[in-house]
Amino acid sequence: MPESKQDRELIELLNELRVALPGVQVMFAFLLMVPFSQGWALTTATQKGVYYAAFVFSTLAILMLISPTTYHRIRFRDRDKEHLIKLSNRLAIAGTVFLATAMSCVVYFVTDYTFPNITAVATGILAGLFAWFWFGLPILREIREPSAKTS
Repeated sequence: MPESKQDRELIELLNELRVALPGVQVMFAFLLMVPFSQGWALTTATQKGVYYAAFVFSTLAILMLISPTTYHRIRFRDRDKEHLIKLSNRLAIAGTVFLATAMSCVVYFVTDYTFPNITAVATGILAGLFAWFWFGLPILREIREPSAKTS
């Protein structure tokens, strides 16, 4: 791949990560505060388990979404940009999977705490929307137009 295309792809990837990271970091900060709030004593064992899953998945999302930056800093002079782009793309996709899972857990946690009668419906709908818009649409496009990847 020509170096100018690699440069453009790397810049695009880093810009996309700049969009995702603040959201996951804000969610992580919220999750850090929850156990120390007054209402924590009112949570059920299930809610605590879902909270912990959200906490772990948001941590994994941060790990995956920041990893390309660290990898680039350590290897940036090695002239291996093609590998960096492919690896970073995979890490970013994994990070968004963990982010969608964490956000679905947060939706479950908040909904179950505030409106327990609609927990399953609200969580299912929002998890489905994450799956469709973040993953289904691009995968469907790839299935329908596999040649679009080469342009």
